[in-house]
Amino acid sequence: MGRRSERLSRQGMLAGETGDGDVIQVVSRAFDVLRCFEGHESRLGNLEISNRCGLPRSTVSRLTHTLTRMGQLVYLPRDQKYRIGPSAVAMSTTMMKGLQLRNLIRLRLQDVADQLPGTVGFVIPDRFHLVYLEYARAANALGLHEATGSRISMATTAAGHAYTAALDPEIGDALIAEMEREIPDGAKLLTPRIEANRRHLREHGYVVACGLWSPHINGVGVPMWSPQYQTYVVTTIGLLSAMYDEKRLHAEVAPQMVELGAAVGSLLEGADGDIFSNRLDRKSLPVTAHNNNKMIKTEVMNELEAGTRRPRPAGSIRAGDGRR
Repeated sequence: MGRRSERLSRQGMLAGETGDGDVIQVVSRAFDVLRCFEGHESRLGNLEISNRCGLPRSTVSRLTHTLTRMGQLVYLPRDQKYRIGPSAVAMSTTMMKGLQLRNLIRLRLQDVADQLPGTVGFVIPDRFHLVYLEYARAANALGLHEATGSRISMATTAAGHAYTAALDPEIGDALIAEMEREIPDGAKLLTPRIEANRRHLREHGYVVACGLWSPHINGVGVPMWSPQYQTYVVTTIGLLSAMYDEKRLHAEVAPQMVELGAAVGSLLEGADGDIFSNRLDRKSLPVTAHNNNKMIKTEVMNELEAGTRRPRPAGSIRAGDGRR
């Protein structure tokens, strides 16, 4: 693998977010089309897809024709619309092989949700949004209600601010520059906060965002590097601001979220080992004691090129021992 694969691995982002000239636009646009088929929007026509993607209808027509020939979409003559095809379903099924890992992560999320009346989530980035891979909440949870597959804004959430703060500065700045071109309102929220978020993440291992998505919701996000997804993922929680102001977030919520991040990071680290043969138990995982204020930068190593060598553990970024 050459420099391009190493760069993509190090950035942990979609190539289109970096502004690289080597991005094949037709491939990027094809995925934009497929991304339109989410949630309850299971049947869409070319005009609807065009409106969602911001692409000319003629371009969308060529893309949907090609995706249909590939089995990624299915055309419904009676409705003159498309739906997700068998090849796309098969691809997503293959990607779900890590389901047992996600079950273990959900148990960890539930441990925290049983103690705090909010929604606890495990999210992964998707361009300018993050998607819930898993979530948990107590029966008495109030305020924010999300579900697996829900998309949240990167610019208005604690998870998004934690993710952008975790990126190498040049990569984070490139992402924000891309936002300025496509969603300027989002960039206006992130830009003045990015340096403070980076500093707080280095010193404390988490990021707080209050009242950005809604004046009634405050949140905490803890990012960690995932070898499986080759990107930063985030554990996050949203709580009612009337119950948890910023001071209470730092004092009571953040310590539990940092510990959760360490536990999830340990699961991610062991995902290629014995974790898939273990039972789904709730045995507590050790959290390394804090002893300094250093943070190691992203491991610059492409595992495909490295052969049998392994990168350092993929725990959460935390101020304590300087390891991810």
